[in-house]
Amino acid sequence: MAVVIKTPEEIEGMRVAGRLAAEVLDFITPYVKPGITTAELDRLCHEYMRDVQGTTPAPLNYAPPGYPPYPKAICTSVNDVVCHGVPNEYVLKNGDILNIDITIITKDGFHGDTSRMFYIGEPSIQARRLCEVTFECMWIGILKVRPGAYLGDIGHAIQRHAEAHGYSVVREFCGHGIGRKFHEEPQVLHYGRPGTGLKLQPGMIFTIEPMINAGKPGIRELKGKRADGWTILTQDRSLSAQWEHTVLVTQTGYEVLTVSPGAPPMPQSLQAA
Repeated sequence: MAVVIKTPEEIEGMRVAGRLAAEVLDFITPYVKPGITTAELDRLCHEYMRDVQGTTPAPLNYAPPGYPPYPKAICTSVNDVVCHGVPNEYVLKNGDILNIDITIITKDGFHGDTSRMFYIGEPSIQARRLCEVTFECMWIGILKVRPGAYLGDIGHAIQRHAEAHGYSVVREFCGHGIGRKFHEEPQVLHYGRPGTGLKLQPGMIFTIEPMINAGKPGIRELKGKRADGWTILTQDRSLSAQWEHTVLVTQTGYEVLTVSPGAPPMPQSLQAA
């Protein structure tokens, strides 16, 4: 499938979708604290999308080949969960780290996709540092986006930064094109070699969403009585973190579409670079 180059009208629709997705994360932030369940966070987000925004949660009943229908409106990945954590009766406790991944569909059919890490109470120094480096990884990848650059430039920059801090990049999951479909071409790997892969053109829209493990890059699917067909964990039970933005390739560089008043800005260390 070819990469969809978005028209100016489609880009405007994606700006709206990106902002709305980010605003769900702004809305839920005050509720993310010790004592709440991930299922309650899901309920709150779903109601906000439906009743306040008039949007639809894209994950709900999403069923790509080989997967059961996803049963919830958001993904909540705690501690050693890499991605696709299904909200349940787990009670968040002090020291946990949590990724909330939001994808909404607007009335016009455009998808907005973004995720953030949250600290529950006071995390360990190690957990905080992993989240900070992963945030830097995402932005370092975003800063490589411009016409004429290559997808491999993005992946290489992310991989180099993660590994320089002793962390590893998950290989099995990646960023993706997005628009009227949840997942489009291209696949955006978070590792690679500069100057390789697809050449970027204005009008491309895709996510950059590195999943960085504190330990080794290996992953496993949740099995046994709690298996849900979706939840992915680190193989070695080390912590994992992820941040995600949806990015437009502009005529001169990039535009982050998933911005909102509560979205954390680019790290100052990178702004000065």
